[in-house]
Amino acid sequence: MIFWATSPGPGIKEYMTGNANFICDDLGIVSLRAELAPEVVTSESIDEQLAPFYERTEAKPGLLSTLAGIKERRMWNVGTSFMDAAAMAGEKAIQAAGIDRSRIGLMIDTSVCRERLEPSSAVTVHDQLGLPASCINFDLSNACLGFLNGMQVAGNMIASGQTDYVLIVDGEGTREIYENTLNNLLENGTAIDDLFSNFATLTLGSGAAAMVLGRHSTNPGSHKVVGGFFRAATNYHDLCVGSLEGMRTDTRGLLEAGTETAKLAWDDAGDKPGWFDMAYYVLHQVSEVHTQAIIDTLGIDGERVPRSFPTLGNIGPAAIPITLAGVADTLNVGEGVLLQGMGSGLNTAMLEIQW
Repeated sequence: MIFWATSPGPGIKEYMTGNANFICDDLGIVSLRAELAPEVVTSESIDEQLAPFYERTEAKPGLLSTLAGIKERRMWNVGTSFMDAAAMAGEKAIQAAGIDRSRIGLMIDTSVCRERLEPSSAVTVHDQLGLPASCINFDLSNACLGFLNGMQVAGNMIASGQTDYVLIVDGEGTREIYENTLNNLLENGTAIDDLFSNFATLTLGSGAAAMVLGRHSTNPGSHKVVGGFFRAATNYHDLCVGSLEGMRTDTRGLLEAGTETAKLAWDDAGDKPGWFDMAYYVLHQVSEVHTQAIIDTLGIDGERVPRSFPTLGNIGPAAIPITLAGVADTLNVGEGVLLQGMGSGLNTAMLEIQW
């Protein structure tokens, strides 16, 4: 992996050390698989549960569908852990890669959702997948940007010769945070502002994804990871703060800061040939408002932006790989795909893939 530096854009606090922009020498996506949670939860059913809150506050139902554009999302069955979900996706990705799991030298779990502080979620997934003792494993958490961070770490490990293959997994779930949020609104909610401060929580969805990466040159049919960049705007770190107990979000502030950061980062990265002619732009899946804001801000073709949030909601760092997996069969060899991630905090990233 080769790195180059550029000047920081206005408004982005940065001390450039040469690793924010990168080109991959020989990195390929060998396999990519998604695992969808089985239980469908409609926005209409959430409105029905919140009926007493709406009546008490004179608020109107339907905002999740009309404002966010989310008709439904999914949940795992009771008893399915975040780690179970990540392992299910991981097993599918290993099988699809067609490699012996003993060749996987690194496994990264990038899930936001976790059931404990220690040990890592990665150790449970590592055990469930029967990975070798020589396979390094750890959690990498960076809000909704974790999966893309994991891809860069994988590229560095493979380029250094430390491993031939890296498995990235991610399992996200919403049952507990939904129950806590709905109960809190029903018991303590007194105004429409209470709904808006919890609105982002009710857009979340459950799902899992996994990717095997290896050397593009030695894995025929793999999809080349060309390179990309990361940028930070951490002065916005207090706009979205969450746990399994609940999530507090300044929805408008996050929207404005996110689009500003994406634009500054895009401009800062300089002219990239072909970036306005990608087959797909796979954006982080939040809502219709956020998606359209990024389309307008970057000036990309909205017809080339696949949307998974209307039926899956916002699945955190699993959203981008799940959305990419959903359109993978429609891509032709050599076509370009640009992944654009945004993590609360704020951090943003873009990765270019040549299919």
